[in-house]
Amino acid sequence: MRRPRPCFIDSGGWIAMAIVGDPYHARARETWHRLTIDRCKLYSSVPVAIETFTFLERNTDRNTALLWKDSLQAIRSLRLLECRVSDLSKAWQWFTRKDLHKLSAVDATSFTLMQQHRIPRAFTYDTHFATAGFDLV
Repeated sequence: MRRPRPCFIDSGGWIAMAIVGDPYHARARETWHRLTIDRCKLYSSVPVAIETFTFLERNTDRNTALLWKDSLQAIRSLRLLECRVSDLSKAWQWFTRKDLHKLSAVDATSFTLMQQHRIPRAFTYDTHFATAGFDLV
């Protein structure tokens, strides 16, 4: 039996699953189903959780954001990675790349954490992840 491959969940994946009217919602639900069927080890990060919660609260309502936050505890295969000051220092290095135009600081910390934890894939709709060398699911 092969070992489940790890996957990092970015804000785009979380948001698409949380908002039924999101253009990627159906695709996100299919991806989520595939990840859970394959019993993938799932990762996200504290910065991504903060970014996702803020987006949901501002673009839907507080109740939706709180329900999403509470749903994270039910995902047994999910580990939220912390971002330390040393991680942030490494993340700034991603901004020296000219091919990562309009990169967010949260994405840069995600790349750093993904490298550190050897997570090759991301559940996202943000092409910066592919440009940075990660596989998209």
